[in-house]
Amino acid sequence: MEPTPPPPPPPAPPPRPVPRAPRALVAEVRAGGSDGHRALEELCRLYWYPVYAYVRRSGASPPDAEDLTQGYFAQLIDRENFARADAAKGRLRAFLLSSLKHFRIDQHRRESALKRGGGIAPLSIDAAQAEARYDKEPAHHEDPESLFERRWALALLEEAFTRLEAEYEAAGKHELYLALRPSLSQPGQAERHQTLAERLGMTAGAVQVAVHRLRKRYRHALEATIAETLDDPAEADEELTYILRVLTAG
Repeated sequence: MEPTPPPPPPPAPPPRPVPRAPRALVAEVRAGGSDGHRALEELCRLYWYPVYAYVRRSGASPPDAEDLTQGYFAQLIDRENFARADAAKGRLRAFLLSSLKHFRIDQHRRESALKRGGGIAPLSIDAAQAEARYDKEPAHHEDPESLFERRWALALLEEAFTRLEAEYEAAGKHELYLALRPSLSQPGQAERHQTLAERLGMTAGAVQVAVHRLRKRYRHALEATIAETLDDPAEADEELTYILRVLTAG
């Protein structure tokens, strides 16, 4: 009797999708139509938490903050007013913050505030997750605008990490990325490099080179992510300087 052959290995998971560039999404939103609607929904999923944090720090309760965040994005979709982003010097960050302030003023002026997007659900907000994140915000009295700016900056950093992870995964180096990522925030640890070398079957020198390459590629990913939130990519260095200043101040 012949032995039963081993079962085939499970299929490899699909490659991690690379996030679409925010500038391309904004262009689709401005073009309008169903593609523009879907592009705005994607932007909402990327940047909903800075809006939520702003509203909470403005004094809204968790349920009201969820309602107002939904209502804000629903307004953007309904009015298709992303074309006005040029008034904020082409910066997606500045446009969202400016339009959010106007939205909050409108809410104070009228009692019939939009609730959960007026029946529209442009994005899904996990209320428990939102509050868990907000509970970790610093307890000092940071104003809503500063909190928005810092959370916007952190959202860009996370988006850059997502892009970089997708890049490594596409190259068949996902395990290497996961092993080296902590080194981005913990530089200069020779003992850690030696431990990683033994774990990955590499020399300590090769790990050091790989970490250096990872940091360089992360910097490029962050610069590209920031540039994609601007109408004029030539302003990326200025915006990067601002983002780093915001993070340092936080």
